[in-house]
Amino acid sequence: MGKTTLKIVIPMAGLGTRLRPLTYSKPKQLVTVAGKTVLDHVLDTIAGIPDCFQLELINIVGYLGEQIEAHISENYPNLSAHYVVQEDPRGQSHAIYLARQHLNGPMLIIFADTLIQTDLSFLVENHEEAIAWVKSVPDPRRFGVVELGGDGLVSRLIEKPNDIRNNLAVVGFYYFKDSHGLISAIEEQMQRGIMIDGEYFLADAINILLERGLKMTVRQVDVWLDAGTPETLLESNRYLLDNGSDNSTEALKRSGVVVIPPVFIHPTAEVQNSVIGPYTTLGAHCKVQSSIIRDSILSEAAEVSDAILEASLVGRKAQIKRRAGVINAGDQTNVSF
Repeated sequence: MGKTTLKIVIPMAGLGTRLRPLTYSKPKQLVTVAGKTVLDHVLDTIAGIPDCFQLELINIVGYLGEQIEAHISENYPNLSAHYVVQEDPRGQSHAIYLARQHLNGPMLIIFADTLIQTDLSFLVENHEEAIAWVKSVPDPRRFGVVELGGDGLVSRLIEKPNDIRNNLAVVGFYYFKDSHGLISAIEEQMQRGIMIDGEYFLADAINILLERGLKMTVRQVDVWLDAGTPETLLESNRYLLDNGSDNSTEALKRSGVVVIPPVFIHPTAEVQNSVIGPYTTLGAHCKVQSSIIRDSILSEAAEVSDAILEASLVGRKAQIKRRAGVINAGDQTNVSF
């Protein structure tokens, strides 16, 4: 018996403006956190899908999308992958609609600026029509939330509710047994002109499906990390280093460096006469000399010397010299004091 094809749709066409200057020269999905790119962490999640499925990635890219294609080709050569360009960012539903020629059968939609930890092994015996992954939050007013009916099924999705009664925030992770049905709902959404600030939101297309009788369940997650701003990227880095990404045992074997766990120091990073950590990530080929770096992320080939950095993001190939304080430096930046 042949494998069932499961489409994994990952919209990635946003400009990542909240992470600038890092995202002037790379997509936000390729920003480093806890030793891997954000996209790598997303793909780690789908690695838990049972091997009775044949996975097919549908990557919706925009600005600098060729970097995403190169990254997947180099690091995931065995994954079947398609690329759809969203040149005019008109929202989530519009992005998925552009990929309609690749969509049939079951699908997962994953928005790659948030990271979750969830067990997907249940999909091997799943019979549900649709699933929304959610997390209980104290104040849901800045999120989209689900409203549940008396039968426990989703009755509608609400974008940024005015009160806190419905506190199950949607985390940007969905399953649909019939992708054609979703495409049909997006077509109706566009025909009806259901938009917010000029963009078609997926929640409105899902509400159309619910009006048509779709039975959507929810699955709660315990871990939901945001990688969309400098502050939340550092928070996610801290969590991931505390929960499996720390390699301080190896890092402590280095000479000429004081390591305060947890940290991730790439094996190719060069560190001399420095204090690293806690909660610090050094990417591949970084060079750190005579510095103290804590609660920070250095992307690949970044160089820091004679500096004290805290709560800082340093882009790839950036150079920081003699600086005490907070840094948010984009790729190939050169800062000297």
